Amino acid sequence: MTNTTFLDKIAKTIIDNYDHKLSDLVVVLPNKRAKVFLIEAMKNATDKTVFAPQIISIEDFVQEIANIRSIDSIELVFEFYEVYLEITAKEKQQTFELFANWGKTLLQDFNEIDRYLLEPNHILSYLKDIEDIKHWSLDAEKRTKMIDSYLQFWDLLPKYYESLYNHLLNKGIGYQGLIYREAVKNLDSFSNSIGSTEYLFAGFNALNASEEKIVQHLLASDKAKIFWDADDAFLTDPFHDAGLFLRRFKESWTHYKANPFEWIVNDFSATKNIQIIGTPKTIGQAKIAGDIIEKHIEQNANSLNKTAIVLGEENLLVPLLYSLPNSVGALNITMGYSGKNNPAQILIAKLFKMHTNALSRNQNSYVFYYKDVLDILTHPLVEPYAKTGDLVKIINSNNYTFITQNKVFELEQNKSELFLLLFQKWENGAMPVLEVISKLLLQIKSNLSNDSEEEKITKAFVFSIFKVINKLMNYYSNHQHIDTIDTLYAIYKQIIDLAEVSFEGEPLNGLQIMGVLESRVLDFDTVIVTSMNEGKFPAGKTQNSFIPYDVKIELGLPTYKEKDAIYTYHFYHLLQRAKTIYLLYNTESDGLDGGEKSRFITQLEVEKQKNHTITHEIYNATLPDVAYQPIVIPKSEKVMERLKEIAENGFSPSALTSYIRNPIQFYMQKILRIREVEEVEENIALNTLGTIIHGTLEELYKPLLGKFLSSEDIKNCITLIDDEVLKQFKEVYKEGEIKKGRNLLAFEVAKRNVLNFLKVELKEIENGDAVKVLALEKTYERKLEHPSLPFPVLIKGNVDRIELRNGKIRIIDYKTGKVEARDVTLKQWDNLTSEIKSDKIIQVLAYAFMYEPNLQSEEMEVGIISFKNLKNGFLPFNFKVDKTENTIINEEISVNYVEQLVVLLNEILNQDISFEEKI
Repeated sequence: MTNTTFLDKIAKTIIDNYDHKLSDLVVVLPNKRAKVFLIEAMKNATDKTVFAPQIISIEDFVQEIANIRSIDSIELVFEFYEVYLEITAKEKQQTFELFANWGKTLLQDFNEIDRYLLEPNHILSYLKDIEDIKHWSLDAEKRTKMIDSYLQFWDLLPKYYESLYNHLLNKGIGYQGLIYREAVKNLDSFSNSIGSTEYLFAGFNALNASEEKIVQHLLASDKAKIFWDADDAFLTDPFHDAGLFLRRFKESWTHYKANPFEWIVNDFSATKNIQIIGTPKTIGQAKIAGDIIEKHIEQNANSLNKTAIVLGEENLLVPLLYSLPNSVGALNITMGYSGKNNPAQILIAKLFKMHTNALSRNQNSYVFYYKDVLDILTHPLVEPYAKTGDLVKIINSNNYTFITQNKVFELEQNKSELFLLLFQKWENGAMPVLEVISKLLLQIKSNLSNDSEEEKITKAFVFSIFKVINKLMNYYSNHQHIDTIDTLYAIYKQIIDLAEVSFEGEPLNGLQIMGVLESRVLDFDTVIVTSMNEGKFPAGKTQNSFIPYDVKIELGLPTYKEKDAIYTYHFYHLLQRAKTIYLLYNTESDGLDGGEKSRFITQLEVEKQKNHTITHEIYNATLPDVAYQPIVIPKSEKVMERLKEIAENGFSPSALTSYIRNPIQFYMQKILRIREVEEVEENIALNTLGTIIHGTLEELYKPLLGKFLSSEDIKNCITLIDDEVLKQFKEVYKEGEIKKGRNLLAFEVAKRNVLNFLKVELKEIENGDAVKVLALEKTYERKLEHPSLPFPVLIKGNVDRIELRNGKIRIIDYKTGKVEARDVTLKQWDNLTSEIKSDKIIQVLAYAFMYEPNLQSEEMEVGIISFKNLKNGFLPFNFKVDKTENTIINEEISVNYVEQLVVLLNEILNQDISFEEKI
């Protein structure tokens, strides 16, 4: 019997004892999932053709006795709100959102009170008395309005309960507790009406008071039998939580005073190989589970038929699916996957966010925020099918920060059905919004095929949200007074937790992936359990109830102690008949999510059975010997062709300094011609600010080209600053918002920088400087021919400003960042082109090199004006040896610079020198 599963034993019992009356037998199991496995076990237990008995879950059975339809928790909240509005004075009525927050908790307490057949008036009045005692010391006149309202709430609890109970009963519907209570009331008439039908209860552990009463009644009437799956190791240990409920039933049920307690097995103490594996981070567990499965397939491909992965945390499902090897053929997922992590839900949540923001932003126009729009357009369920790539580019390139709904429709050429559903206005209440979302989900579902497992799973995700939306439509059609978009979103957020995804699979074949509760009654040879961390498995202590802990103890209601005992039974039942067990846990402490292994692991180690082999290891990701290997790219013939092309078209000074900073950056930008991804620049970046200042100065000085500047000219420029900066902002920043927040500050900074520059210029002219502007933002070029270069190289670049000042040619490069005099001072020529700190010198001397052929007899200096260092004015290139300084570009400087430039160009153009990343 050791290798026989529990369901095999049940199947054999049914075939042996009920062979002649299978049509009169009803088998009641803890959940619906085990039904398929029981039928398979019965097939294997007989070689005859027989009619299977009726197999139902305990909840369906109790519903049958009560003859009341079960409603889900959201419908229940709506029904409760109806009752609440009827019995609460109009001035004290809360909105649905506020009501739902405490209403759900109260409904859980009503449910527990009913399931455990307690007297509701007694308990709810008891709670009122407790609250009264807490405030007894306050004199009547000292009681605030808030305290009075608070105590009135507790006073109303019995009325809420009674009104809701009767309201639901009249409609023939109910929550679980109500159905259980009514089933117990209906027990006598039910047992009299069942005739020759017999019931077989199998695989239970924890029963609430109602279930106990029902089962014991049928046992006493000789209408039922019950078979437990109790292991001797847990049952005989008075402190072992896995046997907590079974010990209680064995000792307290009248039935067991005259009948044996069946079945007590001895499977847990059999030979088992238990491997405890710790790994950093949750994702590591998914990877390890995938590796374990791969090894099992290599050893025996058929071993997966009796293998289960039990997820302690449901959000591990998707990482696990990606971690499984391709050799996994059949796969069956039977677990609730939370709606919160569902990609379809994430899309709908983003849609709500976009439209509710648009509604609240401006009463007169429907304005979207660009991030909300891009979040929708780039979502994986939208992007491949909406074909709105051009719209994304337009938004990014034109810096649309806020964009009206009309503008979105105007800009999008391809208005597909999907696009129209996403961006049509939400203005007519909740019901039309739900209809739009329902159509949208159907449209998305129709875009998906069944070609791959991934698309099948995505379809299941979409369908689960579609069902929730349709339920909401049903609720809203019956409760039309709750009709605002905000309320709809609040309700949607609350119910999305219930939108668990149901996956279709082959339950009898291949690898089984399930949650803890789905593993009930089933047995596997190999079990992999993840998230074996304290607080995850078992779950932590939660007290989501209005009933205090000590009151629960006194009344016999379950507390976290019982919840822990249920988890304990499920865990040990998983191990009970398994031969190979892997327990995976996270070793990493992530804030509140501590890396403490589960007490179940410690318990296994402390209470080790003699036939158990337990190993414990920590898996860490293999660390490479070198943290990061710099990128090295050899120069192929194609690269050399491109370099020759650049040499012919022109190396810019910025391209040269880009190479010095990082050759790989030069390779990406100049050889591969990869441009930066265009994104909406919500806050003006420094380079954009620089472009605006450059453009403003160019436009202000353009009318003054070729003439000596007067103080009046500069004063006139100062009056034009505001208009010109605004014009430049609109040209460069396009549709971006510049009248608010940080952008308004940037706008003012641009104006201030230009004004300060012009003030310095004005002061210098008033002090006698003769200044003639010769060129603005002009491109110059000069061919560099040298014996050591493989071919001539054109040096070409854009010069910000060239002027004749007091008889000298001055070439100026504007910098919006801070530059000091030392940044353009050189003490020796050696290694000029190999040091990053010399980049500004290389750049300004390149301008001097390009302009040199245009010189007649004038002296020339070249340098930088830094807008963050305007007090120091023009910062000229300065060659400093000992204490001698020279700012004039003479022949010696020119020759030395060209020699250094040739060294740099030879390195760039040498095919034997690879592009190597600087880190």
